[in-house]
Amino acid sequence: MNGITFNGITLTAQPIHRQEEILTPEALDFIAALNRTTTARRQELLDARQTRRRQILSGSDPRFLAHTSTIREDPRWRVAPPAPGLEDRRVEITGPVDRKMTINALNSGAKVWLADMEDSSTPTWGNVIRGQLNLIDALERRIDFISAEGKEYRLAPQEELPTIVVRPRGWHLPEKHLLINGKPMAGGIVDFGLFFFHNAQRLIAQGKGPYFYLPKIENHLEARLWNDIFIQAQDLLGIPQGTIRATVLIETITAAFEMEEILYELRDHASGLNAGRWDYLFSVIKNFRTRGPRFVLPDRNQITMTAPFMRAYTEQLVRACHRRGAMAIGGMAAFVPNRRDPEANANAMDKVRADKTREANDGFDGSWVAHPDLVPVAMEVFDEVLGWNPNQISRTREDVEPDDRALLDVASTTGTITEEGIRANIWVGIQYIESWLRGHGAVALNNLMEDAATAEISRSQIWQWIHSQAITDTGELITFDWVKEMLEEEFEKMPRFDADRFEDALEIFEAVALGEEFPTFLTLSAYSDYLSETPEPETPQTVKARELAAV
Repeated sequence: MNGITFNGITLTAQPIHRQEEILTPEALDFIAALNRTTTARRQELLDARQTRRRQILSGSDPRFLAHTSTIREDPRWRVAPPAPGLEDRRVEITGPVDRKMTINALNSGAKVWLADMEDSSTPTWGNVIRGQLNLIDALERRIDFISAEGKEYRLAPQEELPTIVVRPRGWHLPEKHLLINGKPMAGGIVDFGLFFFHNAQRLIAQGKGPYFYLPKIENHLEARLWNDIFIQAQDLLGIPQGTIRATVLIETITAAFEMEEILYELRDHASGLNAGRWDYLFSVIKNFRTRGPRFVLPDRNQITMTAPFMRAYTEQLVRACHRRGAMAIGGMAAFVPNRRDPEANANAMDKVRADKTREANDGFDGSWVAHPDLVPVAMEVFDEVLGWNPNQISRTREDVEPDDRALLDVASTTGTITEEGIRANIWVGIQYIESWLRGHGAVALNNLMEDAATAEISRSQIWQWIHSQAITDTGELITFDWVKEMLEEEFEKMPRFDADRFEDALEIFEAVALGEEFPTFLTLSAYSDYLSETPEPETPQTVKARELAAV
């Protein structure tokens, strides 16, 4: 149906092998129904984001909401009990839903796999459809992969596999290849709806259920919209209410002031909150970028989870979750092991262990890793704290006092801004965008797994430092001209190759880091103006199909 309008839905992309298994008439009707009933509310919520951001930029600090105080003060309500397969979440591995990562994540030994259709996945149409196919193939145990070197990847026994939790795209991202009445569908509804439609009954039959991570939520009203979508989706397929479970990423500064309200809105479907540390830093910079020295942070690699405002955020998150019977999941360990450098490897592993030990001792029920080699490290740490207990929800952290002022104590962060930090942000930002444009949303750079969130920190720090007239540790004023000079120098060092996208990446980076205006997300213009499909690689099946068509 590519290029054809069917029941008000138009698919504009080039065909993807096996797409007919995903884009059935029934599945399209399902996601269209979800989209039609929520489009107006979603746009209102996106407009409300801009209004609130303008208020913050004009000097209004966020506070706990007065009109929802009864929710926070009522000690009686709880979220739904842990769903099957989500009782023990001590280690979760994250990554995109490409074929190799799907197998590696499922074979990693983690308790949960966050199957990511958001920040670590470039939303090419091929990635969107193949990701859905890979998840079905994994659940049907018919997935395998052979690398270019001939290495074969197959799934471990069923009883050893982690629970799958899918992260759809955030509310701000459209799906330009699926139009409804000429307008793009919401990317998050496409990702959620297609997975739910095809796999909800399959997962229930396997003794688990359709579980999701909800990204980029900025307030409790956005959580309410997701809850209404869950209710509608379950009704449309005749699935009992409460079968869906969702973990919300607290990765925006405004959501941190509404954690209990977010759990309340989703209470029949809520399973916990996650401390999405990288996007959280980006959100702090974005929302307070012109508020002066009080909100100017040092080099990214100097901002640790022990900074006072990050401690307040994570400790209050654990308290909010456990007070309501929900799980608190810690942040990402983004280190990528380098087996050729044992000394650097050992140092990094020590840092990962210390980070996970802090989280476990703070009361978190589990944490994220980006690489299979980190699963045993994190597992050992949480095993020591949890023992035979699947979680530590009973540890309510009543010693933590809810404090909205502490959430904004950015000024107490120690560290400096360095020329090396500026250059690192330039390098990471351009390298990541270039890879993203070629369809790779998770990229190992300098032994760290970078995704859209870390690229956002890189470009937003540079924008803020220039516009705040920040000064480096050597007394150098950070100006547009100086950063432009460093940008040109760093770009000359980029490793070029045939069909690379570095020229486009440079253009995008200059617009989002050096432009007078501050784009809300770098991926929006990159997606609408620069992201184009590359021809799908030939497979025996596509060759055969072409030959048959020619006969």
